[in-house]
Amino acid sequence: MNQTTSPIILQKWHRIAESGDTSGLADLLADDAVFHSPVVHSPQEGKALVTMYLSAAATVLGNNSFKYLREIVDGQNAVLEFVCEVDGITINGVDIIRWNEDDKIVDFKVMVRPLQGVNMIHQKMMAILEAHRGRE
Repeated sequence: MNQTTSPIILQKWHRIAESGDTSGLADLLADDAVFHSPVVHSPQEGKALVTMYLSAAATVLGNNSFKYLREIVDGQNAVLEFVCEVDGITINGVDIIRWNEDDKIVDFKVMVRPLQGVNMIHQKMMAILEAHRGRE
């Protein structure tokens, strides 16, 4: 994938996804950003919640096997297909990202397969989020 032709917001996202360093994540998000999780029914709204969920997802999925396979960009929308292996399960999914004219992410949706991958992600993310809530 040639990231040099990606919009600047996606180049920044790729750096975070490849490095696993989510410290700059909040800077990429609009204040009213929304996250649609594959394991939580209701959308998570606001920069703080989206940062927390994306950071948890990076912890669960972000390992040496994570890679983006392709990227489709149309205006201020992108679909990024990824694959990774977690606990012996190969997970395939897409990140659907929309950003505003200020190059801030306003909507981030994750869809994954297969079902056993979704279930495993659910268990691991909920443990991370509960631990995070316990520290607040």
